Amino acid sequence: MSMESAAARAATRSALFGGIEAVRARLAAQIEADERGGTLSAASVEALVETGVLRMKLPKVLGGFEADLVTQMEALERLANINASVGWCAMVGATSLALPGAFLPDEGLARMFGDDRMPRGAIVVTPSGTATPVAGGYRVTGRWSFASGIRHADWLVAICRETPAPAEGPGLRWVVVPSGDCLIHDNWQVVGLRGTGSCDVELQDLFVPSALSFGAGEAPRRGGALYAIGLPTFVAYEHAGFALGVARRALDGVVEILRNKRRGYAPGGVGVADRGALQNMLGRGETRLRAARALAIEVNEAAWEAASAGRGVDAAQHCEVRSAATYATEVAVDVVNDLFRHAGAAAIFDHHFMQRCLRDVTVAAQHYMVADTAYELLGRARLGIAEVNPMG
Repeated sequence: MSMESAAARAATRSALFGGIEAVRARLAAQIEADERGGTLSAASVEALVETGVLRMKLPKVLGGFEADLVTQMEALERLANINASVGWCAMVGATSLALPGAFLPDEGLARMFGDDRMPRGAIVVTPSGTATPVAGGYRVTGRWSFASGIRHADWLVAICRETPAPAEGPGLRWVVVPSGDCLIHDNWQVVGLRGTGSCDVELQDLFVPSALSFGAGEAPRRGGALYAIGLPTFVAYEHAGFALGVARRALDGVVEILRNKRRGYAPGGVGVADRGALQNMLGRGETRLRAARALAIEVNEAAWEAASAGRGVDAAQHCEVRSAATYATEVAVDVVNDLFRHAGAAAIFDHHFMQRCLRDVTVAAQHYMVADTAYELLGRARLGIAEVNPMG
């Protein structure tokens, strides 16, 4: 890394991490309000916007940071450590701006980013809608699940299957539509990540002009190496950062509880921190989290280096990055489960940080990106089996 790029990276990290720290207390104060409302409160959204994290993967020409993968991972880790629902909405919201920012035609870009205020977005990545070509654009119909942040979004970015399927290419098309054109189904009644407002959204025969769409696999129209990385590396690090941030919150919080906790019926009770079994559990948890974090940093740094050098991220590297995110999530779930068992009876209540950590990281582990099939795909790549699809 050159001195110039090292200095630029340091400046980006300082801006993002400083922005997060500046609103830490405000985000923490909104946790219960976010959960009660089933979506981020207005105060949470305002604070999130102020951090600059929603711009961290946006092209620089649009006022973004185009931050490297590890910087983005660590920003999300810090947010998830403070308020998990904000951390989740941040990773979704940042990607919902980055993709259109890099790939939309100029006309569509002007519509989405034409105001003085930076837009806010939500994105759905399962192709459960159809886009039918018509004069000037597409007619779009479909219903998508898990539109995190849709309640505070100005735009929805959704992937569709083109119908009829084109003779060449993957036949997948992204469309960008005003959120006011979406029917939002109020079905986000869930065990964890309650504040993300990840409702289903529906479009019925909506006309979307060509300028507000782009084909999957098209070359980016603006921005640098970040937008040529491809999937899953373009988003997998987000899941690693999120899970590690939640687990770190749980571990640090339980350490504080156990330092002063006493149990038993004898006078004065017995100091819980003196138990060897608990010391072992904490030591193992600390080591496993740091090892998972180190792996995620290692593989994402290597992918960023390959992309920045113009070599591209090959299938094996994609599999490594996705597997590292899966591993970080698995470790986080295991560590948080162990910690919950020893956090005391108070942890069973909704308002307790430990119960929220347990619920939130468990729900995060259900995401397709961190399914254990990632390991199978990495194994295929290591065996040299042809045609490995890292998103398979």
